[in-house]
Amino acid sequence: MPLPTFEVPTPLDYFSALVAEDEGFSVLEAAIALSQAEVPGLDAQTVLADIDTLAARLAVRLPADAGGLHRLRLLNSYFFQELGFAGNLNDYHDRRNSNLAEVLRTRRGIPITLALIYIELATQIGLKAVGVSFPGHFMVKLHLPEGEVVLDPFSGRSLSRGDLDERLAPYLQQRGLTGDFEVPLPLFLQAATPRETIARMLHNLKAIHHAAGDAPRLLAVLDRLVILLPKAWEERRDRAFVQAELGHADRAAEDMAVYLAHRPESASDDGGADVDWLQQRLAQWQAKAARPLS
Repeated sequence: MPLPTFEVPTPLDYFSALVAEDEGFSVLEAAIALSQAEVPGLDAQTVLADIDTLAARLAVRLPADAGGLHRLRLLNSYFFQELGFAGNLNDYHDRRNSNLAEVLRTRRGIPITLALIYIELATQIGLKAVGVSFPGHFMVKLHLPEGEVVLDPFSGRSLSRGDLDERLAPYLQQRGLTGDFEVPLPLFLQAATPRETIARMLHNLKAIHHAAGDAPRLLAVLDRLVILLPKAWEERRDRAFVQAELGHADRAAEDMAVYLAHRPESASDDGGADVDWLQQRLAQWQAKAARPLS
């Protein structure tokens, strides 16, 4: 009697299962799963165990009665000095900075990947830490009995209100959010949801692969964005063009048809593309997909 066979889930299936529901969404595991597009054999559980080991080494050093500020100081010394985590100043836009396994190995990353590891260690030693999707630079916010601390995971520096206002000013000016339209700082310091955090990681990678002209890697990112943000129709549109570039006219047509069917009449995110032109591209891809192979 033949033994039963079990289908091994693909990296995309694994990612899809992790982000299917907001309840129980493990942002750290989902972030690690992103790296499986680059390293298919990567075992997410092994990476999680490596982070747990780092946290356990710190936890045994903490006095049982250590207060929040004491824990924070020990964590910062451990994370930034002893372990040597820091921002990758030499190659900020290297795609490997978004690979948590690689960041663990090299101790170099970008704000969001450093923040995810830092937050996990903080949580495991009893600190309340969350990620903050601050414009231009992902932050960590810690809730202590003494008050809130906003930390730059790239440098390890705690930021004052003045520091944050200074960093936010160019963003507000660029978007005309000054004067009567000024948006208060606390609005930009709200905790990022797991879905928002993973979306930010994917959009970072999307920009990197687009700039490099790396269509296969860009497609892998867009596949995950479509899964993560199923109603972000512009990701379907962008994936259509990448599918077409890779010679998949049928898939390109399917994505563009979905985008055009759901695109709001008032949408202004077509990057200057005229809707009639998009319809023409759709027709071209549909015709090409229907053509018999010779």
